[in-house]
Amino acid sequence: MIQIAICDDETYMIDVLTKNISTFFHQEKIEINISCFLSSVDLLASDKIFHIIFLDVQMDNPDGFETAKRLRSNGFDGFLIFVTIMRELVFNAFEVQAFDYLVKPLQETHFNQTMQRLLTSIQDQNKKCLLIQKRNEWDIVLFDHIMYCEIINRKVYLHLKNKSIIDYYDKIENLEKKLDNRFFKCHRSYLINLKYVKNYKSSIAYLTNGDTIPVSRLRKDDFSAAILHYMKQQRLGG
Repeated sequence: MIQIAICDDETYMIDVLTKNISTFFHQEKIEINISCFLSSVDLLASDKIFHIIFLDVQMDNPDGFETAKRLRSNGFDGFLIFVTIMRELVFNAFEVQAFDYLVKPLQETHFNQTMQRLLTSIQDQNKKCLLIQKRNEWDIVLFDHIMYCEIINRKVYLHLKNKSIIDYYDKIENLEKKLDNRFFKCHRSYLINLKYVKNYKSSIAYLTNGDTIPVSRLRKDDFSAAILHYMKQQRLGG
């Protein structure tokens, strides 16, 4: 399920955006959940993880651009779409890596074009995401957000860089097939994201968040080689 936030100090605009966004994703047969905020303060205080944020520019204390800066500094790396009445302000959007902007009042053609491009970008991004099903709900987790995966009694625990943990049922063999080569199976119960390895010694991998992961005796040489290969790739630009 795609988590969407709408932040605008006009209830009318929130209603318009909610209707248009819901209609678009319903036509695409994609489940979404929309959270609405009447102030930037409320949005910044939310502990929800959003994939897409529609953000009004002309708000007070702080305005949309300052809110966007704070969101980015707090780790939000999803899609950010500004909503504004002034086109000239949109040049500031580059600073916060905004995906696009919508001009008030909403124009159907521009809105649909933006949403189609957004959907294409989401689908492209999903190639580097893990799609997780828990009962009747789906979640999207970026590979880059996963520090390591731990398997306990047929249950997968994803340890994320924001310190949260997502758990669901799956086999480590299935999980390994879904991930890319930045992940290494260092132990029968662990898949580790090489990006977050800070040090390795005495069969223990030390991560940047302070966690320690055991490396099995049979895998220690392959693990050392995998780390060196990953570091070489990073130096060469991936």
